[in-house]
Parts: sequence; C-alpha cells; structure tokens
Amino acid sequence: MAKALRLVALQGDMLDQLLAREAGLGPADLARVRDANPGLAALEPSLPLGTAVIVPATADAPASTTLPLIQLWS
Repeated sequence: MAKALRLVALQGDMLDQLLAREAGLGPADLARVRDANPGLAALEPSLPLGTAVIVPATADAPASTTLPLIQLWS
C-alpha cells in the first residue's frame, strides 16, 4: 500500500511542476491533489515558498517514485 506524500514547494513552484518533479505525477493528478488540500487553489498559480502539499495515496499508485537511471556516458 502506498503512503501519502508530503511535498514542499520551492520558490516559484507551480503545482504541476512540483508534482512532476517530486512525485512523477502528471496533469491527470491535479484535481485529486487539489481535493486533498483545501485552500491550495487560492494560492496558485505560483505557490509560496515552503507550501506543504499532500499527495494522497491511491491503490494504483506505484510503490516507489524512483525514476529510471539515465546514463549519459558509458
């Protein structure tokens, strides 16, 4: 079972950027995250520095958010 994630916004982060960078999520997940964080939509488009965003766990979420290794040189 996947756990809920707690993400923290950096200076100038937009919600979609934060979700993509930290959790590997896309535009289809925005509504679910906004529903789990009341008042978050009022802070957009650019989230204030240090804003905590909870990403709720789902049954179909991957167990790990580890991205595949990309090797530039061999």
